[in-house]
Amino acid sequence: MVTSSLLAVTNDLSGETSLALAAIKLEGFVNIRRTVLVVPLALAVLSSAACSTGGGSPTSTDAAGVVAPAENGDTPKTADDVTNTLGAKIATLKLIKTYTAEDDPNHLLGRPNGYSSKTAFGDSRVKSDDVEYLKEDAVERGGSVEVFSTEEAAKARMDFIQAVAKGLPAVGEYDYVKGGVLVRVSRFLTPDQAKQYQVALGS
Repeated sequence: MVTSSLLAVTNDLSGETSLALAAIKLEGFVNIRRTVLVVPLALAVLSSAACSTGGGSPTSTDAAGVVAPAENGDTPKTADDVTNTLGAKIATLKLIKTYTAEDDPNHLLGRPNGYSSKTAFGDSRVKSDDVEYLKEDAVERGGSVEVFSTEEAAKARMDFIQAVAKGLPAVGEYDYVKGGVLVRVSRFLTPDQAKQYQVALGS
């Protein structure tokens, strides 16, 4: 069974766009019109390309990426805590996996400039046909929670993912940030369904 494949992008791209596309790792297989497109692209890190887009005060960006101002004294919780809180408000959410530094697909957990904890969750409203060839913990099956030490780091990660998605719409997702928490939500949910995560997060 094929578990990964590399898509060459650096020959036709230059500058930060090339760096960003070469750096991100997409956590699963993408099923487009029932044709499987395998697109893992190396390691998803907060590279210099991501950091260069993450400055400024937190503001709402667009429907796919939203940042809410952190409350005073808002301390990032663990990804498990956040996932359980979301699950208490969204009945279709189910925790799939809590990652460790050993099995984190992005190799960011506990690493410099990475997140301190990460989970994957499923959402039963995602149609099985849309995710037939994806891994059980793929973001497309529901989503993921990543917790960073600061809001700036969480926003930089979101900006990085959204920048790559603009060049590869088939791997887009909804992203919501509050404080040091980034909630990534499957593109296979409708905008109204995804917005429930934004509301549950308080963003």
